[in-house]
Parts: sequence; structure tokens; C-alpha cells
Amino acid sequence: MFRLITICGATATGKSGVAVSVADRLKSSILSADSRQVYREFDIGTAKPTKSDRASVPHHLIDICEPTETLTLAEYQQQAQKIIADVDFPVSPPLLLVGGTGLYIKSIVKGLKIPRVAPMPELRSQLADLGQSQCYAMLQQVDRPAAEKIHLNDSFRTLRALEVFYVTGRSISQQQGENPPNYPILQIGLDCEMDVLGDRIQQRTEQMLERGWLAEVEYLCKKYGCDLPLLNTLGYQEIKRYLAGDITLEEARNLTVLHTRQFAKRQRTWFRAYPEIEWFDVSAPDLLERVWQRIQDFLIIGS
Repeated sequence: MFRLITICGATATGKSGVAVSVADRLKSSILSADSRQVYREFDIGTAKPTKSDRASVPHHLIDICEPTETLTLAEYQQQAQKIIADVDFPVSPPLLLVGGTGLYIKSIVKGLKIPRVAPMPELRSQLADLGQSQCYAMLQQVDRPAAEKIHLNDSFRTLRALEVFYVTGRSISQQQGENPPNYPILQIGLDCEMDVLGDRIQQRTEQMLERGWLAEVEYLCKKYGCDLPLLNTLGYQEIKRYLAGDITLEEARNLTVLHTRQFAKRQRTWFRAYPEIEWFDVSAPDLLERVWQRIQDFLIIGS
């Protein structure tokens, strides 16, 4: 039977390194679950696996979109599920689903039912012009179950729910749900104390700058324009402000570390809500061997 192994956790916990080592031992491949690594040319600031890692271990769903495109959760799920379905089991080893984008992972391990409605910029703009207060009131009228789950100040999810309703004629709550896959899944989480994680984030930020992150952002700004939405994401926005002369490099570095720490804290909260994830401390000197032993146990039990 086909088996899936996930390696998840907050940013800077070393997921890619552990995954490459495990995949190399298993002679397997990695299915990325990172919402920014799907975009071409956004390399250093998204901490994409190195060229050597990608040469030694096959990686899927990296560099599949132009920066001017938008990959929806439904599209990610569809492509990931196709890759999983194409695995030649029992001949092929387990696939590794690796990343820190919680919804990407959840869409696969929980089999989320996602309305196939592409973003409608014009409709969203018209709704946004009404203001969040009125939009939320409209949502309460057309889809009360969804409104009860969405915070009254959450404009993004409010607009999405209204968008789905007006495009399909059915509420988003009617179209959502779960259809979990029938194959065994081992979920491994990597974590450490926040102080340790903060140091790792600081170190990784320095490494990104040393690898030429400033030049990458400058190139992307010139090629796509500073208004490109991806350039307003974590790290890129701070570096862009430095290049524009709004802040110093030291301020950009400090803000990147601060905002990354805040993001990592939210990721930890998200993943900790799922008891099926088995946690491993990245500070442990024998981390890789512990993870490898758990995987071996999983494969033996599932064989």
C-alpha cells in the first residue's frame, strides 16, 4: 500500500535538510508544501532547496508558476494529488510531503474539499468597496455557518466566502468538508524552543543576505515592478523598503527577523492543533537518527 510521510514545522526548523537526508536514504522524492516556493525566481528569500539538493533528490511542485500568476489551494491540491496517484506502489518508496504551509499539508492529509472557484479580482474589488462591515453582514445573510467561523474583521475570508457564493450560487460551507485518503500517513513535526528558533531565524537571514538576497530583490523589482504582490511577502517587503531608501539595511534585517519570528509563532500554533503530528526537537544531536528510526518503524508496521 502507498504510504505518505510528512515533515512539517515552523520556518527555519531545518525541514529541507532532514527531508533530503531521509529521501536520499529511502531513494524517494520530495513533494513541496511551500506556498512561495512554487514561484520561479523567488529563490533565496523563500529558502528553496539548493541546486545540489534538487539534483540529488527529485523535488516536485517547486518553480511551477510565474511570479505574475496565482496558484490557488485547489490547484495545489489537484497537482499534488496527481503526483501521489502516479506513484508506482508497492515498487516505489514512500513520498515525502515537506513544508511549512499548513493549508497545503492539510489539503492532502485531510483530503479537504475545496470549492473550485478561481479568484475573481473584479468581483472582489466591487465587494471590497462596500466595506468589511457590510460584506460581513451580507455573509451572515447568505451563509451563516461560514460567518460564525470567520472573524468579523477577517476581510480576506469574508470576500472569499462571498465570492464562492456569487460564482456558484451555493454557500462555501455547503461545499467544504474532508475526504481523508485511505493510505497510511506518518506526520513528523520539527520544533524547538522559541529562543533557539529565533537564533536560527537570525542566522538564516544573515545567510540569505550573504547569498545575494539584495540582488535578487533588486532584479525582481526591476523585472516585475515593485507592486508585484509577491514582493510584499515576508522578507521581500523589508528588503524592498531598504532598496527604496525608506529604511537602513540594519533596520531591514531586524524587521525581517522580527516578522519571521512572529510568522514562526503562528505556524507553531497552527501545527500544534493537530495531535497526529509526532514532534522531534531539532536541537537534539541525534535528530536525524531519531526521525529515521520512527520512519523505519512506520514502514515495518505498514508493510
